[in-house]
Amino acid sequence: MIKVFIAGSDGTTGLRLKSRLMQRDDIELLSISDELRKDPTELKKFINLSDYVFLCLPDDAAKEIVKLANKTDSRIIDTSTAHRTSDNWVYGFPELSLEHRNQLQTAKYVAVPGCHASGFISLVYPLITAGVISADCLLNCTSLTGYSGGGKKMISDYENTDRHTDLDSSYLYAMGQNHKHLPEIIKQCGLSFSPIFMPVVGDFYSGMLVTVPLHSSMLNEKCLIGDIRDIYKKHYNESTMIKVIDDSPSSLYTSAFAGRDDMEIFVSGNDDRILLCSRFDNLGKGASGAAIQCLNIMCGLPEYTGLNCGQN
Repeated sequence: MIKVFIAGSDGTTGLRLKSRLMQRDDIELLSISDELRKDPTELKKFINLSDYVFLCLPDDAAKEIVKLANKTDSRIIDTSTAHRTSDNWVYGFPELSLEHRNQLQTAKYVAVPGCHASGFISLVYPLITAGVISADCLLNCTSLTGYSGGGKKMISDYENTDRHTDLDSSYLYAMGQNHKHLPEIIKQCGLSFSPIFMPVVGDFYSGMLVTVPLHSSMLNEKCLIGDIRDIYKKHYNESTMIKVIDDSPSSLYTSAFAGRDDMEIFVSGNDDRILLCSRFDNLGKGASGAAIQCLNIMCGLPEYTGLNCGQN
């Protein structure tokens, strides 16, 4: 049995993790009592008992748990933003390259990508790697998410029967261009400049649609829509969790992948103005699904084990 401890199992990511892992017969979930969940001595005991520790905590609390785990054999999978740009942590996006996947297999410390960042990086990283766009390309991105991405407080605000009428419509936030996912976006894609990033919250529980527009003048070489789609197909050819769609959609619904742990990539528009879209669940491939995918790879299991990926 694989012994797993979730620190912060009562948050949205932790609850999804717990529900997925409880369904598996190869996992033993260790549970700490509520009154001792912040006690360092008790936490250290559970860390020592665990093969893997998931951190579903605010950044500062995640850093404290990592200190407690020092010199233990436990392997840490952190879903916070605390370690996503740290050089001694492996970035948990195995589809980006064979190097990312190989590093995951033996990693002691793994940082799970942010939800918005997952969508952007899934679209931009392959094009930079293929030389289609440059690292100094001036990019922008719109990312529409369900309100569960805001955690308990936002969920409560949206699901309150007396909620403010402003929440009946979508809203743009982080307008100062200081969103917490930008550092990992820049580092993982090797960008020279931060993209203009526009995150939007919609009145639905979960789901995510990330869109990056490109003009043909931004490309290093002439590429038609079909050429860019072929680049994605080649890059994600071995992936079981990311599917490149053949058709160019005229419309997309954000919450279509709610409850799932995989991702779809679309290329549409026309040969002058191209729309790149990544669709997934902000709590799935954007959070707990990605964390479990990392766990599976670290354990040497099929990466979709215990996940909802449509056909799997």
